Amino acid sequence: MDIDFDKLISLQSIDEEIRQTTLILEKIPFQLKAIDANIENQFKAVSQAKDKLAQNQKRRRVLEGEIQDVKARIDKYKHQLGGVKTNKEYSALLSEIKEAQSRIDQKEEEIINEMLDADDIGEEIRRTESKANEAKLKFGKDKEELIHKRDELEEKKKELKQKKEALIPLIPKEQVDLYLEIFMKKNGTPLSPVTDDFCSLCQIRIRPQVLNELKEENQIILCENCGRILYIKKRPS
Repeated sequence: MDIDFDKLISLQSIDEEIRQTTLILEKIPFQLKAIDANIENQFKAVSQAKDKLAQNQKRRRVLEGEIQDVKARIDKYKHQLGGVKTNKEYSALLSEIKEAQSRIDQKEEEIINEMLDADDIGEEIRRTESKANEAKLKFGKDKEELIHKRDELEEKKKELKQKKEALIPLIPKEQVDLYLEIFMKKNGTPLSPVTDDFCSLCQIRIRPQVLNELKEENQIILCENCGRILYIKKRPS
């Protein structure tokens, strides 16, 4: 019985395309997830900068509140000055007022430092927002391209499967069964071409008698070493 190696080779070629297409498709969800994570990280930097500004503003409000408390104490001390009866009490109140004013000066300096920090943080917010928006635009385009590629590959895989389904009935059932059996054992590569008297996939030398039988193409011959279907690769005419 003549063996139509061309159809078996075509079947293996289709299966290999399906396998390669499937491998690429399997990676795309992870690539999409990585893009989303990258965009999210960019905007997380913006949120962190805004949180820093909120904490800065909170510290300023606390300092301003503390200044108001100290000023209230100074007003109280000044009011008490009119009722003191001794120089000692008067000096003690003046000392309290001076110390309180010193605390106000210190806290006002802290507020100025916080305001300077706020300017830096504001610049950080503008910088991170700009960077995040640029990333969103760039990675958004990458995501669109990846989704388009996924759709194309899914359509290609569908067409390849239809092509395979149309080819299989043209090959004798026993040959298809053997092909599928070896396909499962050999990771989707059931056929191996003979090149320079060697099995191309396992590199074992093919005996001369086997080579002559292969050239007749009237039977399926398996590699004695790897068990794949051997065939003579035709030279381009």
